[in-house]
Amino acid sequence: MSAPAMEAARTLAMGENEATGADRPTVEAPFGRALARLGVIRPEIVGLTADLGKYTDILPFRDAFPDRFFNIGMAEQNLVAVAAGLARTGLQPFATTYGVFATRRAFDFVAIALAHSNLNVKIVAGLPGLTTGYGGTHQAIEDLALMRMIPGLVVIDPCDATEIEAATEAMADHPGPVYMRQLRGTVPVVLEPGYRFEIGKAQKLRDGKDIGIVSTGLMTERALDAADRLAKQGVSVGVLHVPTIKPFDTEAVAEFCAGVDRVVTAENHVVVGGLASLVVETLFDAGVAKKVTRIGLPDRYIECGAVPTLQARYGLTTDAVVGTILKLG
Repeated sequence: MSAPAMEAARTLAMGENEATGADRPTVEAPFGRALARLGVIRPEIVGLTADLGKYTDILPFRDAFPDRFFNIGMAEQNLVAVAAGLARTGLQPFATTYGVFATRRAFDFVAIALAHSNLNVKIVAGLPGLTTGYGGTHQAIEDLALMRMIPGLVVIDPCDATEIEAATEAMADHPGPVYMRQLRGTVPVVLEPGYRFEIGKAQKLRDGKDIGIVSTGLMTERALDAADRLAKQGVSVGVLHVPTIKPFDTEAVAEFCAGVDRVVTAENHVVVGGLASLVVETLFDAGVAKKVTRIGLPDRYIECGAVPTLQARYGLTTDAVVGTILKLG
């Protein structure tokens, strides 16, 4: 194997950027940049991490406001508990760690210490879904399903740098607990200029009548690229981006799906309990009879490996989305 091929195929180290799709403009550490800007005008904001500041892009805030930054150490339950205590004093904590630790390890603390009391804490979770090659211990492939079950918790899965920055600002304006998935490092810019993020609102990014893709997170980039490629083959594909998993925009989803021949969901998450399940529930409740094809991860733990290889193997690439849609006939 050639040196460039070996470089492309190897497993990313912890601090390296996740794989992205098409060549696009990028923004470095959009979450940390946005939080640092907010810190200037919102003195109540404090930053916390569970010994993962370097790997969750919160260092721009730490560097700007060192007296308002706390490294709790490798103790995620304590991270949430400390954030809850700070919120009770009137501060607004933004706590960062990996998604697997914020959900599997600290689930009860999020549910009871935060959501039960409706505390103003924001959890920003790195390594969502299949964005790391470090296997089942680090791949947060079921976090959306877990977190959407907690009453009162807002759940956000942004698709690009623009939306991460906008969602960070929206989280600061929202007076309650929020869980946001995070794309870290060098993050592509996918959305068009003028895009506006609003908690609880889906956005139709492409019109189409043959196939309607309902997508969230990084899969929206793949959905848009797939729609462009399929248009050249005479297939009309619409794309509805759903960045907020909870509260879920049932009205927009039902209307979008009713206007297309076939529905496809696309998520960087297991196909059980996340976006696909929400879409099916929504269509059932609205009385919209559509067959739904689910693109996402299987209900199993994913092995270690290079991120591009794993995403291709489990159907999260643009090529895979195009192939799935063409098979629908």
